[in-house]
Amino acid sequence: MLPVLTAREMAQADRAAIEELRTGETRLMELAGRETARLIGCLFEDGSQLDGRSFLVVCGKGSNGGDGFVAARHLLNLGASVDVLPVWPDPELSGVNLEGLNILKAYRRYHEGLRIFSGIDEAKNLVQERTYDAVIDALFGTGFRLDHANPRISGPARDAIDLINTLNEKSAAVTVAIDLPSGLDATSGLSADPRVKADHTVTMAFLKTGFFQNEGPALCGEVQAAEISIPQFLVEPFSCMLVDEGFAAESYLLRDPSSAKHLNGKVLIVGGSSEGGSSMIGAVMLASQAAVKTGAGYVCASLPPGNASAMHGFAPEVVVIGRDMETLVEKARWADAIVIGCGLGRSADAQDLVETLLRNPDFVGKKLVIDADALFAIAERGLFDDGQGFADAVITPHAGECSRLSGLSTDEVMASPIDISRSLASTWNVNLLLKGSPTFVASPAGTVLISDSGTEALASAGTGDVLAGMVGALAAKGVETLEAAAAAAWLHGRAGDLACDVSSLVSSSDVLQAIPQAIMELFEEE
Repeated sequence: MLPVLTAREMAQADRAAIEELRTGETRLMELAGRETARLIGCLFEDGSQLDGRSFLVVCGKGSNGGDGFVAARHLLNLGASVDVLPVWPDPELSGVNLEGLNILKAYRRYHEGLRIFSGIDEAKNLVQERTYDAVIDALFGTGFRLDHANPRISGPARDAIDLINTLNEKSAAVTVAIDLPSGLDATSGLSADPRVKADHTVTMAFLKTGFFQNEGPALCGEVQAAEISIPQFLVEPFSCMLVDEGFAAESYLLRDPSSAKHLNGKVLIVGGSSEGGSSMIGAVMLASQAAVKTGAGYVCASLPPGNASAMHGFAPEVVVIGRDMETLVEKARWADAIVIGCGLGRSADAQDLVETLLRNPDFVGKKLVIDADALFAIAERGLFDDGQGFADAVITPHAGECSRLSGLSTDEVMASPIDISRSLASTWNVNLLLKGSPTFVASPAGTVLISDSGTEALASAGTGDVLAGMVGALAAKGVETLEAAAAAAWLHGRAGDLACDVSSLVSSSDVLQAIPQAIMELFEEE
């Protein structure tokens, strides 16, 4: 998994590279600019040669601008034509930044494809003369701090951002941000007015938490991390990481050739309701089938009376039991993981059942996945008020359910999902999977795992039940609950992508059918 840093953590890593590893600031800037140019070249058919390509590089007065000056030089070396816009006059540039600009000025004697504008006013007139393949935003980097009291950017920076966005909107040029789009806060993902909307972001060394929160996902476009010789050991241990395909593969335990069904994960799912002419049996059916599709060896579902035939018609592999406590406790002792809540309903009886189960040692001593209506019961009965939590459980709220549990508004949850999920997981002493795009999985110890594999394909009724069943299956197969939740979230998102070419047509049943393909991809030989 890749580390995901705050702006402060990134600044500490930069400082450690310079002070502890003796990597000079000039060397870091050279590596950053050269790697940026290389990755920009990869956007085109033959990135090793950029003959005939044209770029505009908009540079600020700090380190980000210095990276832009170096990137411009390396783009020239690859054969491109480059226009460079220093937004501030030379006397305002930092020393290492000014050095990069002076090298470029020396290039003008030898390279007809280089223009260096004297400022934003000249650039506004002359950029019309050239058709650019890409506009490179090197205005503000990780050091930019959003002023929440006055989020408006003014002066030449505002004009520069407007120019970048105008060229993006009115021409075929793509926008590439160096480190992060200017105006975006690297930590929170909140943004200033105006801010750059990038098609691609080449970020230095490590991903930033702001890429996954608030406006970050919409402003960054496709993100790549540039390797600039700041090693991971400088930021270890990292508390925030991005779940990837490799992690999902490591978290999926294959069946031993000599194993039997009871050795490959036994899942008990308690859910479904049918009363007063309404039914939510479909939720527990989806969760049960998802556990089967994810490879659980044995799945048992506790349903209200009279619903066994419906389950057997939908998922004949699933064993059905009733709701009496003696049977439930017996199956809890048998199970490796238990899923509670899918379609359980919100009646007083349903809340009584949840409270009884979550106070029973045969349940709370198991790996638990607590979803949907079980979360409603927890909120109504105050079952997290004592902070005791559970030995090995994950709760799976979306922002609205998290709001009900915590007393925070939905907007507050969505404004700071990393910090909120981390804080609540610690307060409640439980692993917390905050569903959304991205999904955040936090442990009581403060670790946050981010899964960004999902898309709007998952915005359909029942997909949360599918996810709950997948988490239960992975946990039952032997993966720790936190890792099972994160890996299931990644596979769930991938299954949504594979379910249909048109995301708006994807249903929860389509996601179910795509789970095996998502898992098989993990083990395909290259």
